Amino acid sequence: MKLSYLKGLSFGLTSGIITTLGLLVGLQSGTNSKLAVVGGIITIAIADAFSDALGIHISEESQNTHSDRSVWESTGATFAAKFIFALTFLPPIFLASLENAVWIGIAWGLSILTFISYLMAKDERKKPSHVICEHVGIAIVVIVITHFVGDWVAATFGTI
Repeated sequence: MKLSYLKGLSFGLTSGIITTLGLLVGLQSGTNSKLAVVGGIITIAIADAFSDALGIHISEESQNTHSDRSVWESTGATFAAKFIFALTFLPPIFLASLENAVWIGIAWGLSILTFISYLMAKDERKKPSHVICEHVGIAIVVIVITHFVGDWVAATFGTI
């Protein structure tokens, strides 16, 4: 796979996993509303995918070492990966209780992150367990923090 596509795909998938899991967990603990979670995921799939794609675009341009085509390939791959992957968290919300959907989403996101981390470690000839623990550990920190932030928001602003 071309480096420009690989860069966009890996960034978009990783960002899609971390951001969507944080939003999913935070909104569920803060609102316990399927409507809020569905709206948040669709919003993040659009707004954050564009934001990350533009971020990659500007980052690649600032290096001044990539062709215009390569910059746009990374941009498009980032957007597509982030947009599409964020939307994969929706089906469990429609098919299960919100609490179960959150657990399914966590398992789904961490599984894909583990797989991406494994492939990356193998490609870079690193020990997969170290890379996987590092990346999954960061994701778990995000999940825990956003859960408690959601609880805090519900307790602090729940009467608004």
